[in-house]
Amino acid sequence: MDVTRTVNAEIHYADRGEGPALLLVHGHPFDHTMWQPQLDHFSRTHRVIAPDLRGYGTTPLGAYPDSTDLGVFAEDLTDLLDDLGIHDCVLAGLSMGGQIAMELYRRHPERVRGLVLADTFPAAETDEGKAVRNAMADRLIAGGAEAMRAYADEVLDRMVAPYNTHAAPHVHRMMCATDPAGAAAALRGRAERPDYRETLTTVPFPALVVVGRDDSYTPVADAEDMHALLPHSTLAVIEGAAHLPNLERPDAFNAVLENYLRSLVRPS
Repeated sequence: MDVTRTVNAEIHYADRGEGPALLLVHGHPFDHTMWQPQLDHFSRTHRVIAPDLRGYGTTPLGAYPDSTDLGVFAEDLTDLLDDLGIHDCVLAGLSMGGQIAMELYRRHPERVRGLVLADTFPAAETDEGKAVRNAMADRLIAGGAEAMRAYADEVLDRMVAPYNTHAAPHVHRMMCATDPAGAAAALRGRAERPDYRETLTTVPFPALVVVGRDDSYTPVADAEDMHALLPHSTLAVIEGAAHLPNLERPDAFNAVLENYLRSLVRPS
């Protein structure tokens, strides 16, 4: 892992390969190793950057101990791009990572030349959803590592389809290793996110929407709605996968992403 220290954060990240920049943003409650199959595959043709978000993996939570909103994550990523001398990138995010990608595009559209939204949705949180996220944050803070493991046990079969036993151990390890304070801060911040649907209608370049066929967190219908909002987008449904198709069916996911990357033409 490489480390960069900005005014606002200490960010740990993987940086592999050469070529056009591909920035991969992990979901909750994971870390950069969620993208290992994509790091291995796309570093042959791209410079692939996969950070641990603030409060996840080896990146410390820092100055936002109670609530980390999506704007903080987006600015961390922008600072990382600045530190690496990268002006623009193809930005890919899954689940919470997709919402962070939407926030980064909303704030800094000039930094994004391609957008990949996987197993995510753009709507603001409902009142019920806010209550659930805040209650879970309280539970994680109160229970610490034991509560984190219990949460991982409860949701594993939704994160990874039960028939994808090859992916489950890695996903469970990531969840159990997550700092409860970092996860709780992100849950509270994510509960207050804005609605990104109008933002999606302004994306001028081709985008890619990906979803696992059996994803119950962000069903195919949510992906279809995003696809309809984006002016120029492709929708790919990955068969035999739930919420983490990049790990459950990496060959299929990589093929879809590779076709998309080949379709992008960098302006001269």
